[in-house]
Amino acid sequence: MTLASLDPPLTDGRRIILLPIGPGLTCLRGLSPRRLRFELEYGLERGTCANSFLFEAGTSVAGEPVAPLLVHPPGATFSGPYLEVLRLLVEREAPLAVVVGVVNPNRVLLLHQLASHWPGLRLIASNAGARVLRDLWGRHSDPSGGGAADPPPPLPPMEVIRGEHIRELGHGFRLRLIPAPTPRWPGGLIAFEETTGLLMSSKVFSAHLCSETFAESTRSDTEQDRRHFHDCLMAPMARQVEMVLDRIEDLPIRTIAPGHGPAVDQSWRSLVADYRRWGRGQEQASRSLALLYASAYGNTAAIADALARGLTGSGVRVESLNCEFASSEQLVAAIRCSDGVLIGSPTLGGHAPTPIISALGTVLAEGDRNRPVGVFGSYGWSGEAIDLLASKLRDGGFTLAFDPIRVKFSPDAAMLAQLVAQGAALGRQMLAAQGRARRAATGGGLQESRSLPALRALGRVVGSLCVLSLRRGSGETAIEGAMVASWVSQAGFSPPAVSLSVGRDQPLAELLEVGDLFALNVLAAGRENRLLKPLLCPMPPAPGRLADLDPQQGPAGQPLLGDALAWLEARVSQKVACADHWLLVAEVLAGGLFDAEGTTAVPQRRSGAPLGGLVVAATGAGVRLSSSKQGNF
Repeated sequence: MTLASLDPPLTDGRRIILLPIGPGLTCLRGLSPRRLRFELEYGLERGTCANSFLFEAGTSVAGEPVAPLLVHPPGATFSGPYLEVLRLLVEREAPLAVVVGVVNPNRVLLLHQLASHWPGLRLIASNAGARVLRDLWGRHSDPSGGGAADPPPPLPPMEVIRGEHIRELGHGFRLRLIPAPTPRWPGGLIAFEETTGLLMSSKVFSAHLCSETFAESTRSDTEQDRRHFHDCLMAPMARQVEMVLDRIEDLPIRTIAPGHGPAVDQSWRSLVADYRRWGRGQEQASRSLALLYASAYGNTAAIADALARGLTGSGVRVESLNCEFASSEQLVAAIRCSDGVLIGSPTLGGHAPTPIISALGTVLAEGDRNRPVGVFGSYGWSGEAIDLLASKLRDGGFTLAFDPIRVKFSPDAAMLAQLVAQGAALGRQMLAAQGRARRAATGGGLQESRSLPALRALGRVVGSLCVLSLRRGSGETAIEGAMVASWVSQAGFSPPAVSLSVGRDQPLAELLEVGDLFALNVLAAGRENRLLKPLLCPMPPAPGRLADLDPQQGPAGQPLLGDALAWLEARVSQKVACADHWLLVAEVLAGGLFDAEGTTAVPQRRSGAPLGGLVVAATGAGVRLSSSKQGNF
């Protein structure tokens, strides 16, 4: 049932519904039909839901009274309607216990409000979670720069879970608590109710979409959303996530209820298998990079997530480590075994946190000066920590792979897209360097030459030369992008459709999900260079350079390039992973000709293999292209 009559939706549609699971156990689901944050994991823009679980007061199997227990409360985003509903379900005098599976500033703000209303509140957290709670509880300044907030209430008593722990609850429930730390969420705590087989997995297996139904209908309904969440947040922690999967492998699970999105009951085994398969894809990468960071308010972690997304999309495995919780042995092993290092820090009181200073010392002592390093971080006022990291690395003989990344407060949508592009560019550089070293070691690529006839034949498969352009959002949050596309073909008559292939390391791949709109600008032979040049010239990576192309607006709001031969607006209907590219099928919604007399520009390639740089030269037969990493070849 919903509580709309008791608690009307907020102006943006946020509300709380109750989903009964069984006598004495209810899911409190916060619904938001709109995107709540700019972070990458919300990129599909399907809203979100936040799941928490209330075990009502009752008596244990032994006949002893048991207080109510709340598992995985949401963040302060839902605090208004959430507290109103919870007050109806739990008396103020009740000694409410709360299992905190994710600890961040947003969750702590809601815990402040719970502690203010329920004087008997007790918190249950893992050892690492308790440490973060103690650190964040007294920080009542506004990290966005809005000034001081009200002082928080005293920190409630805490029960620290150091290993697997079982507790008896009312109504015969038996709850097993399992610490599940990851770099992104060091205080991770999974809850498993043994009599129902309900696994409350918190962030693992989540998906950001707004759904009033407790469980998904079929696996295909949410597969894209769960894969997107995994690729944005779990892929850089593949090794640690695999350890979490090992911990739950022998549990008699019947239903997985993650922190976000609908539950999974009929096909939960398939989801676990997918997580293992997606993680193995990262482990098989030929190049790896150590991503070291600390994050006071989550802003530096958001930067790390975006950089990691670009790196993993380009085919580089990321070993993510939270320096506040990683041991010195873990840091040394990651730095020695990786082909590059990125280190990120917030600036707190004009300084870098002590764990970052220690990590920096380890990098200086153990790092290879011939491998790429980079520095990033967030700050509120001056950003001294970022400058310190960069100067110490330079003085230590390292060459920075890119200028230090400085983000004031939290990154917005446009900045996140640029960060993904920066990560992808670094990944391409690392793989290109590996290719050069391999060719040098084999005396010029003897092994590659054995398949050269096939690659030459593959290079003769061509399509029309296009510029893919798109626009997302409006106003200050709008994102525009453009890229060269030549792997394009008609894919259907009714409805009219096109297929195209986009490199997985391309920043725009993040903005081309099922349901998304884009435009294809078919280039005209003989005058294609004006549109190609801004997209192919060497410059710092960015989602696109539409400002140099003077775009018009199509019927569906997508950017059209007037110097093109023709244009199409289309909506992605399918997206399939194919090795190092995404294969997209899109339904054509509208189209037209800019030039009814011109002919289509066609790229002429000498080989189907990826080469070094991208060269454009007009020829009598069309446009001659070599390589593709700036485009999608």
